[in-house]
Amino acid sequence: MGPLPKRKLSKGRRDRRRAHDAIGAPKLVNCQQCGEKTLPHRVCPNCGTYMGRLQVIDKTAA
Repeated sequence: MGPLPKRKLSKGRRDRRRAHDAIGAPKLVNCQQCGEKTLPHRVCPNCGTYMGRLQVIDKTAA
């Protein structure tokens, strides 16, 4: 058998440990080119630019 805890962990101690495990809301930033809300460090799905300067996806051909 593997190692087992010597004492029962209280609910309070267990829940305090899990206090930081909740999933937060995603952080959104405004695209510098079109102003659309996007995730940071991603290509803007609306205009296809990255960081407001690099055209990654050609939206005019699509």
